[in-house]
Amino acid sequence: MARTAAQGEARARNFRLWLTAGPGLFWIVLFLLIPSLVLLGIGFFTSNDYGSPVLPLTLTPFSQVAGNSLLGWDDGNIVIILRSLEQAGIATVVSALLSYPIVFFIMTREASLRPLLLLLIILPSWTNQVVRTYAWLELLGPNAPLTAVAHALGIVPPDLGIAPGAFAVTTGLAYNYLPYMIVPLYASAERLDWTLVEAGRDLYASGARLFWHTVFPQTLPGLLSGVIFVAIPAFGDYVVPQLLGGDKALMIGSLIANQFTETPDWPYGAALTIIMLVFTGAGLVGFRILTRKLGGAGEATI
Repeated sequence: MARTAAQGEARARNFRLWLTAGPGLFWIVLFLLIPSLVLLGIGFFTSNDYGSPVLPLTLTPFSQVAGNSLLGWDDGNIVIILRSLEQAGIATVVSALLSYPIVFFIMTREASLRPLLLLLIILPSWTNQVVRTYAWLELLGPNAPLTAVAHALGIVPPDLGIAPGAFAVTTGLAYNYLPYMIVPLYASAERLDWTLVEAGRDLYASGARLFWHTVFPQTLPGLLSGVIFVAIPAFGDYVVPQLLGGDKALMIGSLIANQFTETPDWPYGAALTIIMLVFTGAGLVGFRILTRKLGGAGEATI
């Protein structure tokens, strides 16, 4: 009798689980998983004269990604992929460097003010990314005050703006994804064991040594989560490089979009997407290995 009751309770629990999670799973499968699988399959088709996928199946799109073409080998795609990795890496480092002071500024305020300050950090991300990026385009344009300073220092030639350019792309990426670094870092900082910090002070540790040996190890899980939340979307970002970089800082997201719009070649674009997913998957695997080695796998999860 007890066993029957336990089985009935388990079935009811499973039913409630599917009832609540089912619509979300259906949405993900229908509008994310299936289109992604279709797109991945297109990468193995041949491109016709109009850029549409047709049979027979081939590996030519991947050969194009490697730089092979009728005119010989070109390293342009490899340069774009490396540039994307570089821009994502720099934006992630900048976000981390900015996040620590912001997080500990919030932590030192009154407890009643902390949720409001955290909300103010997150609030800009509620605005459309295109709008926020256009704002930076105005701030870094030819007539902006920041550009005037760059002109005076000889960093930017006269009559040109900081945008478009690599610096503008880095700035836009770091700004757009900064909240994704701050939030997990703040979650780790909230669980900080301050007795270790006090012990370091009692031993006359300098500020840098105090941070490195007491604060940094405890906030590492949040930092690792933030790295993933910033680096992966920054690597494949389309809006920021397109508006702030133009032809001077083309990244893989813009290159993929161009294959489906300006110069249609769907199999080639799908092959580029597969390559981007491979880099993303490799990053996630490396992240999991790193967190396990550092003992943070239980907290820093995706």
